[in-house]
Amino acid sequence: MSALWTSGEIAAATGGIASSDFIVSGVTFDSREVGPGDLFVAMPGTAHDGHEFVAGAFASGAAAALVSTPVDGPHVLVGDTFQALRQLGQVARGRCAATVVGVTGSVGKTSTKEALFAALDRCRPGQVHRSVKSYNNHTGVPLSLARMPRDCAYAVLEMGMNHAGEIAELTALVRPHAALITAIAPAHIEMLGSIEAIADAKAEIFAGLEPDGVAVIPNDSDQRDRLLKAARRKADRIITFGSGDADVHAIHAVTAGGGGSLITAALLERELTFTISQRGDHWISNALAVLATVEAIGADVALSGLALADMGGLKGRGERHLVAIDGGTFLLIDESYNANPASMAATLKSLGDERDIERRIAVLGPMRELGERTAALHADLAPAVIAARIDELILIGPDMEPLAMAIGESAAVHRAASVDEAIAKVLAMLRPGDAVLVKASNSVGLAALVDRVKGGR
Repeated sequence: MSALWTSGEIAAATGGIASSDFIVSGVTFDSREVGPGDLFVAMPGTAHDGHEFVAGAFASGAAAALVSTPVDGPHVLVGDTFQALRQLGQVARGRCAATVVGVTGSVGKTSTKEALFAALDRCRPGQVHRSVKSYNNHTGVPLSLARMPRDCAYAVLEMGMNHAGEIAELTALVRPHAALITAIAPAHIEMLGSIEAIADAKAEIFAGLEPDGVAVIPNDSDQRDRLLKAARRKADRIITFGSGDADVHAIHAVTAGGGGSLITAALLERELTFTISQRGDHWISNALAVLATVEAIGADVALSGLALADMGGLKGRGERHLVAIDGGTFLLIDESYNANPASMAATLKSLGDERDIERRIAVLGPMRELGERTAALHADLAPAVIAARIDELILIGPDMEPLAMAIGESAAVHRAASVDEAIAKVLAMLRPGDAVLVKASNSVGLAALVDRVKGGR
């Protein structure tokens, strides 16, 4: 087993006391994810205390536990496991010489993080670390850092927020050499109050930049100048991506075979023609962001372009399933993980661009954390629904009523009070040749609908 941490290193990092000598090869605070050799961090929680799951973690193969109460089995005893995890993250960041990229944004940060990982891993196979899933908050970022191998070449770490000041705290841990903002959109506007405040909160990522650090900024954002101003306070270089006068921009972009895009891009030092497997204009922007970042940190853009062509679908973020039904198939597009006005519009456009299908069906649930603008922002999706030529529209819950009213007679609207009711409705209407888009904020639980519909009728 390769040693990620020794008991002595964990004790030194956290100020804890090791019960015995041991080594661990991984770190997790979710007992469901424990694998052989892991360090299980018994985190405090509002519903359950992680100490309740220590025995189960050992049964699943954990090599040791990080605890604030003595337990049977190898462990390091600390006063506060949350703080201890944070300390592990700090030490892991300090001992690693990797080039670190921080990624944030209102839209596309997880997808772009995964694309950037794929690109860098093509350049240095097996030597790139990344945040898994959407581990991007006050616990996820320290965990991602604590998992970082001491000898990796690159690390790509995602940072999220729903309040001002959160990214400032996270970026101080991550200390990125390059900081990328994918886009600014009214996600979490309920907590932050305005799009300008959202931009300021995302721009906190630049405060953590290492000396000679690079800021990578979306040129097409209405908040571009605000982001530029924030970046100038700390960044040694600033690179913009997108359209118009962006430093990195697409010269040509056309639909490629298989539904992705064939792009010729002007980069900083060269032009590059490459293909991306993912569909939609928003993925062109994501790809430009990735290549701008790759070039900024001196990695191989040509190899990165090959990696973008080979990327598969991401669960909950555009993963595509061809499902058998009644002697034919239908296409299921899984966008169930998250939603905000910008991502809703982008994925609806992608559905509208689908070719060789009989009907377009959209199953949409509410977008969360929009505050007093909830009704207006849902209603504002009507033009995107109409432009996408949706044949059957299933709307879940009362928050979607403003959209139903705004659409009027422009599409066949079906209302569902719950996810279970939506499942019944979509299963009843499915037939060969359909394309079905499923999208809502994660808390709505549309992943259950995707799982059920993948099974067909």
